[in-house]
Amino acid sequence: MNLVVVKLNARAFEHAKKLVRERQVVLDDRDEWSEHRPSAEEENRYLERHGFAEYRKWYLGEDDEQNEENKGRYKFPYGDFEKVHRCGVLSAESRAGQYKHTDIEVAVAHVHGMLEELS
Repeated sequence: MNLVVVKLNARAFEHAKKLVRERQVVLDDRDEWSEHRPSAEEENRYLERHGFAEYRKWYLGEDDEQNEENKGRYKFPYGDFEKVHRCGVLSAESRAGQYKHTDIEVAVAHVHGMLEELS
């Protein structure tokens, strides 16, 4: 059985914390992520305009067995390419715990705590 190893994307973690400190956030509810999460089309447009170096900042996990210029490499999105969404953070935190990605779960919990301090 081949297990996918997803590790913390430290650049995305720093980017998320910076955005929260700058109050570039949406304090939405847990269940809103399916509506607020960028669609595949929105992801593609963002990639066309900004490239993978910027795209990867919006994903707290990386599967380093995937090519750096492959959307499949990037996991655990937390925002809409402009702001951190609490619903995205909550979703990422839950999924990281479910799949036992402890380093990602701890990082996302930190961002979650920062968001709670704002509300």
